[in-house]
Amino acid sequence: MLYFLTTLVDKVNNSFYSNFLIFLISFFSNTFSAISGGGAGLLQLPALILFGVPYYQALSSHKLATVALGIGGSLRNFKSLRNDINVAWQILIFGLPGVILGTSIVEYISEKYLYLFLGIISILLAVYSFFKSGLGQSSCKNKLNLVRKIRFYIFIFLIGILNGSISSGTGLLVTILLIKTFRIDFLRAISLTFLTVGIFWNFTGAIFLSKIGPVSSKTLIILIIGSFTGGYFGAHLSILKGNILIRKTFTTVCLLVGISLLIKSIKSFL
Repeated sequence: MLYFLTTLVDKVNNSFYSNFLIFLISFFSNTFSAISGGGAGLLQLPALILFGVPYYQALSSHKLATVALGIGGSLRNFKSLRNDINVAWQILIFGLPGVILGTSIVEYISEKYLYLFLGIISILLAVYSFFKSGLGQSSCKNKLNLVRKIRFYIFIFLIGILNGSISSGTGLLVTILLIKTFRIDFLRAISLTFLTVGIFWNFTGAIFLSKIGPVSSKTLIILIIGSFTGGYFGAHLSILKGNILIRKTFTTVCLLVGISLLIKSIKSFL
């Protein structure tokens, strides 16, 4: 995939076609992300780096663009959010401090270990989702005891740290955590992920990361348009096709994200 993108970048010299290619990459990556609940960074972030954008600026631009993904998906899935506002507040209260911490330490920690850890987790999620055919297919009322609440808060905080330091895969982790903790279906979980991670987590992370270096406004506008339209279209497809399509897409995206991150990690160790 990266070789294919590199070849396209080498061949495309005209500014219009370069911008159009960035839009297409943003649209399709965010469409799949909207269906699966995460993974837009699988294609969008590497593409920005291949176009010559420095890593921290690319990460900041990607996060700002995925805010548009969160808005697009949330608008389409607004009805699914009405009964879960309390859960959304919990994700924000305990997750945002982790995001801020992650952005503050991203310059001081080795990315290869984070890539390795998140890559393994993503592949394990894909395997788990593949064998658990009933995962996220229905919702039921699930009251949490104190221990499970504390465990949920700790996991949300840790995922927030990963979100602030790496981009790919954290939305997938939040989606599966919501399904396992609250026994809700994929559509409800993804709607919550759009609102909390897609909008508030990524916006907060982008603000702090933008202090490292300036963000290209032209590229950012293209990414925002692609992310918003892709997010809305993906959310529309997920509503039409239901949880079966979402689970299959979730499994596929988890596997691809995991493999991509493992490759990045292995290359950095060599």
